[in-house]
Amino acid sequence: MAAPHTSRFTGGLHLPRLRSRTTPAGARVATLSTPGVREAALAGLRVILGFVFLWAFLDKAFGFGYATKSANAWVDGGSPTMGFLSHVDVGPMASTLRGWAGDTWADWMFMMGLLGIGVAVTLGIGLRIAAVSGTVMMALMWIAEWPPAKHNDSGEATMSTNPFADYHVIYALALIALAAVATGSRYGLGDRWAKLPIVRRNPWLR
Repeated sequence: MAAPHTSRFTGGLHLPRLRSRTTPAGARVATLSTPGVREAALAGLRVILGFVFLWAFLDKAFGFGYATKSANAWVDGGSPTMGFLSHVDVGPMASTLRGWAGDTWADWMFMMGLLGIGVAVTLGIGLRIAAVSGTVMMALMWIAEWPPAKHNDSGEATMSTNPFADYHVIYALALIALAAVATGSRYGLGDRWAKLPIVRRNPWLR
């Protein structure tokens, strides 16, 4: 077994050395255990996940017609939180969340959260902050949809397909995992960001 080595990408995590297999023709092909392949895969996950948040911001801000109609665009006076929160009718925070629907502070926090998380994750900077704020956002959205409920107070089906593991949980865990393995250097600006004096003085900004 090859001796473990320390990878700059993983911030000190010990990984096995490059492994390859030999094809019948004698060519050596990198396997999925290759550090470079893992790094590229995680970086790709980071960029795609960042774009999920960034696109949500853009669509709600400008009403591109996907999740948000042009008439409901934020720049045209629409509320990014009204459509979702005003229909929350199940779960322990249903009345509280409905009360937030359309509030200016809720709209701004939600949109700035989407933008900040999207930019940070896409560029590979501030991943720790993005992971924390993204997890909080996903937790609130999970509570708003409340997957454990099969029916709402009116007896209508909630369309929940799993009592716990929905996409909010997956996104939150992905953000935490990406921050934990520090994927910002590959296809991102993580290295440059980490060298900034303010980031050196405050590692939590990485």
